Amino acid sequence: MRHLADMEIWRDWQICDAARLRRDAAYDGVFFTCVKTTKIYCRPVCPVAPAHSCNVFFLPSAAAAERLGFRPCLRCRPESAPGSPAWRGTATSVERGLRMIEAGYLDGNNVESLAAALGMGARHLSRLFMRHVGASPLQVAATRRVQKAKVLISDTTMPISAVAFASGFSSIRRFNDAFLRLYGRAPSSFRRGKPRTDPGPAPQASITAFHSG
Repeated sequence: MRHLADMEIWRDWQICDAARLRRDAAYDGVFFTCVKTTKIYCRPVCPVAPAHSCNVFFLPSAAAAERLGFRPCLRCRPESAPGSPAWRGTATSVERGLRMIEAGYLDGNNVESLAAALGMGARHLSRLFMRHVGASPLQVAATRRVQKAKVLISDTTMPISAVAFASGFSSIRRFNDAFLRLYGRAPSSFRRGKPRTDPGPAPQASITAFHSG
């Protein structure tokens, strides 16, 4: 039997909506739910009362959701979703590229270098990423850095400054800016024991590119 992600389930609005309404763990990491009224994106297993079906659509990756201006849910923690399922079924070069990005390749190299390592031009690689992942290689790398940092902040006692560099950020300023832009909060506010009040809707962004229901 083919893996769910091999069939690009995220493109089938009805299947995804039914899966997120029943909180089906089999779809965790396969798609993310974007809620138009709150500008938040969630895993299909999110424990929060589900949004009305008329207010949601689905994307294949966290990076795709953030590209459209959605911010991660603080309850279901998209950064904790399984990473590899959404990579399966993509073009071989995209899968290799995703694994290289996950390993930190773009923390010290540019997209042109990544594309060359994969045997293609940067423009073609970007087109493949948009088709299969819904975001550019740089956007995927940016999401990966923040996700890794948030896990380290929430689940370890590593000093905040050390988290920044361990996550691939080149400076503390860029680290702080990334969290303020995505969450509207400083990174240190996610340390266990700190309050986790949701800051409210993020700035509006166009969602027509992937809206399918």
